[in-house]
Amino acid sequence: MEFTVKRNVLRTSLLVLAISFLSTALLAAGPWQVLGPDGGDARSLAYDAHNPDHILLGTSTGQMFASDDAGHNWSRLARLGGDDYVLDHISIDPQDSNRIYVSAWSVSSQQIGEVFRTSDGGRSWETLPAMHGKSIRALAMYKGNSKVLVAGALDGVYRSNDGGDSWERLSPANSADIKNVESIAVDPKDPNTVYAGTWHLAWKTPDGGANWQHINKGMIDDSDVFSVIVDHDNPAVVFASACSGIYKSETAGNLFSKIQGIPFSARRTRVLKQDPTNEKIVYAGTTEGLWKSTDLGKVWKRVSNPEVVVNDVMIDPRDSKRVLLATDRSGVMASTDGANNWTTSNHGYAHRYVSAILADNKNASTLYVGVVNDREYGGLFYSHDAGQHWLQRAAGLGGKDVFALNQAPNGMLVAGTNHGIYGLERNGGEWRPMNVVVVEATLKIPRKGARKAATKTTLEKSQLDARVNDLELGSGRWLAATTAGIYSSSDQGKTWKGGQILGQQDFVSVRAEGSTEVAATHSSVLVSNDSGATWKQAALPSYVVSIRSAAIASDRQIMIASREGAFRSGDGGATWEHVVKGLPGKDITSVSFDPTLKRLLATSDATGVIFESRDGGRSWQRGPDSGFPLRRVSVIDGRFVGATPFDGVVLQPESEPISADAGSSE
Repeated sequence: MEFTVKRNVLRTSLLVLAISFLSTALLAAGPWQVLGPDGGDARSLAYDAHNPDHILLGTSTGQMFASDDAGHNWSRLARLGGDDYVLDHISIDPQDSNRIYVSAWSVSSQQIGEVFRTSDGGRSWETLPAMHGKSIRALAMYKGNSKVLVAGALDGVYRSNDGGDSWERLSPANSADIKNVESIAVDPKDPNTVYAGTWHLAWKTPDGGANWQHINKGMIDDSDVFSVIVDHDNPAVVFASACSGIYKSETAGNLFSKIQGIPFSARRTRVLKQDPTNEKIVYAGTTEGLWKSTDLGKVWKRVSNPEVVVNDVMIDPRDSKRVLLATDRSGVMASTDGANNWTTSNHGYAHRYVSAILADNKNASTLYVGVVNDREYGGLFYSHDAGQHWLQRAAGLGGKDVFALNQAPNGMLVAGTNHGIYGLERNGGEWRPMNVVVVEATLKIPRKGARKAATKTTLEKSQLDARVNDLELGSGRWLAATTAGIYSSSDQGKTWKGGQILGQQDFVSVRAEGSTEVAATHSSVLVSNDSGATWKQAALPSYVVSIRSAAIASDRQIMIASREGAFRSGDGGATWEHVVKGLPGKDITSVSFDPTLKRLLATSDATGVIFESRDGGRSWQRGPDSGFPLRRVSVIDGRFVGATPFDGVVLQPESEPISADAGSSE
């Protein structure tokens, strides 16, 4: 499903050789403020050897961030490749901090990727022609010579001896075994000794690729090797992490033994890191927390919450008690006492998938946002100062995703989640479920001596556990679009009635205006003109298969946003036209009606522009360009506020010529 895929791809970038990525130009094109909420997924970390306070952070959506104060504050540095590029490894040249290498691979097209390089500290980037288009899963720099780089790709192992200008293949071409390389390590004392972890065990070359040894003795045969590290003091000691656990060799990989002490459930170890100043300290970042050994792997202790999914570990070379983690969902976590205690360190780093934005109906400075994919670190966030500071309010949600968010006239917040509907009273501290579904059943009871049986109406109750994609809270009638049908409530959510309509049940959007209701599935639109008593299916073109949202402009004017474009009906859904005047022809992510200025607003994931129509959707004009892919947009206190798929909430600057109040002109 579109919203539940953790790294859902917005679009696939066209790759070109030696293209320059000007990050400053991208930022200048969209001077909108990123409000947060802070946190989200973080993929990789690296520090500058000359100034360890300067840290780079890579994401799984092509974004790079930088910190100049040891990770306390973050700012955007660049976007590399497409929005689906995973920046797995960052190498900063210890001889020249302006020279940085980043390996990447594409989520949507997993067979492709790049090695990116900058020579000016990240202001401009280029791809390396010899590695163009390769899915690079690992990158390592030789400790003794920063010009020596080794890359692991899906089609083998490559090495450069000149800082990335040229590359040679170390693994045999078209090898049936040394492929799908996930991890790389170079012997710190011998650049010709290279270890390669693959999706099926590990390999080693002692002579620059002339010969390869299958180093599998002691490992469970079916093991993906995610990380390999070589002891920087004694290269005979090698650690390898795999889906079956962590292994240690004291014979340079000739024989491994399985490390004990880490529970089986936590053995999907994504990363291993050795303390740069104390070789006896080793960290293992797993899908169930961070583990630490102080005796070179003999004894291990979990030193974080087991819910933390660790993608990378960074140890400060000046003070090994300071440790940073790149994690799923909780962003960057920091410890200053050797991993005994942790705090989040995400100020300026917003990497959340925002599904909904809402301003409080009594105070526009109070904002609410719903997020998905962050489990116990997500749910709902609120701000009382127009987005400058955020707090989480997720108690009672049980880690559920929030796909829809609305507010009742009495101030109650209503959230549609991946498992039902929840309500939060104004100033309340905990969400409560609102999922009672009532079905009326009429029973006929025979009466002795009577021709007609008596009838009795009973109420059967059940629980709504479907995903709720949209909510419409009218003054007298609430509507919910769910994967189990359309549900309505006439008692402010205490009970619900509904289900399938005309055989359709997987609904993504619902809207109401007066007695007109519009409900949309991924590929169809249903219209009711009598408040849901009867429905008819609209004659939408058959090639429309990915509807995102619906809007009612006025009377019989309906707009649909879909991957196939925007579609308009002026006769209540009887006929439709594909609207292209002023709008992109496809990839429309949202359409909504702004009742204050009586206009329609639309967004597209092909551009950061907000589009506006004042004639019921017949024609559209370009509004401001946010500079960010947008999922939806709201007007709050006279300014546009956008929800992004991985940059949190973005706010239109007050100085922008085209304001949300003024709109745009042709």
